Amino acid sequence: MKAEHKKRETGCPVAFGLDTFGDRWSLLIIREIMLRGKRTYSEFLEADEAIATNILIARLKHLEAEGIIKKSRDPENRRSFIYALTAKGRDLAPIMLEIILWSGEYDDRPFAMKDIRDKIRHDRAGFEADLRAGKH
Repeated sequence: MKAEHKKRETGCPVAFGLDTFGDRWSLLIIREIMLRGKRTYSEFLEADEAIATNILIARLKHLEAEGIIKKSRDPENRRSFIYALTAKGRDLAPIMLEIILWSGEYDDRPFAMKDIRDKIRHDRAGFEADLRAGKH
């Protein structure tokens, strides 16, 4: 635990955010839960970015330790776990929306989340409220 505090000793909010949720894989896991409704380890492995199993395990543990996600037993398969965003995790909704809008503006490759970008542009407040409520 002391190593975590050492990373954050500058008090910089950007460094805190990056230490908490800011690596590529953590943000993609958050995206999978928040925007695509994924909930299980095997569903995360199916993501287009092809996350390695060891990285997925490490990122899930990190996000759980940071209070971004919570893990519970799957009631239908007691050997499996279900992952969900906590309130702290759902509060990342505005950041995820900004990343989507920013990327839509500057990424010249085919844009994979046009439907979500259009929803944000049409009713950002409503879409964000739904994400924070866990409705997507």
